[in-house]
Amino acid sequence: MVSEPTAVSGLWRKAGEARAVEARLTIAIDGGTAVTDMAGVQLVASPFSAVTISDRVGSIARHLTYPGGGVFETTDNDGVDALIAPYAGKRSGLIHQLERFHPRLLVFVAATVVLCAALYRYAVPVLVEVAVAVTPPSVTTLMSKSALASLDQAIFEPSKLNAERQNLLSEGFAGLVALTPRAEAGHPAYSLNFRAGGAIGPNAFALPDGTVVLTDELVELAGKDDEMILGVLGHEIGHVDHEHSLRQLYRAAGVTALIMLIGGDIGSGTEDLVIQGSALMALSYSRGAESEADRFSVDLMHKAGRDPTAIARFFELLRDKYGDEDDTDFLSTHPATPERIAETLRYAREVGASK
Repeated sequence: MVSEPTAVSGLWRKAGEARAVEARLTIAIDGGTAVTDMAGVQLVASPFSAVTISDRVGSIARHLTYPGGGVFETTDNDGVDALIAPYAGKRSGLIHQLERFHPRLLVFVAATVVLCAALYRYAVPVLVEVAVAVTPPSVTTLMSKSALASLDQAIFEPSKLNAERQNLLSEGFAGLVALTPRAEAGHPAYSLNFRAGGAIGPNAFALPDGTVVLTDELVELAGKDDEMILGVLGHEIGHVDHEHSLRQLYRAAGVTALIMLIGGDIGSGTEDLVIQGSALMALSYSRGAESEADRFSVDLMHKAGRDPTAIARFFELLRDKYGDEDDTDFLSTHPATPERIAETLRYAREVGASK
């Protein structure tokens, strides 16, 4: 049987002095502590209850501070724990216990994961809705102008569509937006912007303030079928009317905040999400948001006396030309699944039969 240590070796420093001397710490049966030099001369004595003992943290030296400020220092942590155990119990410091007891660390990690998942599932959607509700028009205008300027600098080129075609499409677009709840409520007007799409090819998208961008490549893809193009624009108007892009931006910012909480500062990630066009282009709408925009296009086209099936016909064109495996930008962010096309056509028949 191994006997308990009767003394621990270390260094003694008087209060206010840097010089240290080799010393030994002992604790008597009655709990009195004493520090003596190597010759046995007592340097300090005090009841155990009056001595402050630092927590054990790994292999860092322990400090026993005596009344008056003198300090006994030792790296023999096991010796200190054994020596003081009869008087202080078996506890050697909360931090050290957590360090040694790995299952507790696993529980802590699991709890962190559960907390973050709960935040993402429940807190982020609520905060997104609050943020959307309190966002003033000036903020969405700033977001949209910054995003479009970024895209103009990095990707887009001036449109090469002739003025007559642009005017015809702009007139049709104006006729659609005049019938939207947003316009009827006197909110800031929509605007149609023509661009040569460059690397992104056939595309149309809407920015949070009502700025809608249509690329030459999409117009070329649709040929002379302006109804099809207006159906696509009606779909994008729907995204603005239901504030889908703003929600996606805030949701992405919420996820970024969670990443920052776990991993630390990630630099300008949040700023990129808010003002950079590349971030806006990378955000895909949820299935529910796409379905909502499809139905909005059908309703709006029908209200304007136009073909309500136009958006479905355009998705059929995309599907037939590019297929479900193609990474064409519009198809990747607006997937033309057979179920989606069928549902849009069904709703168009329903709208036509009921109105």
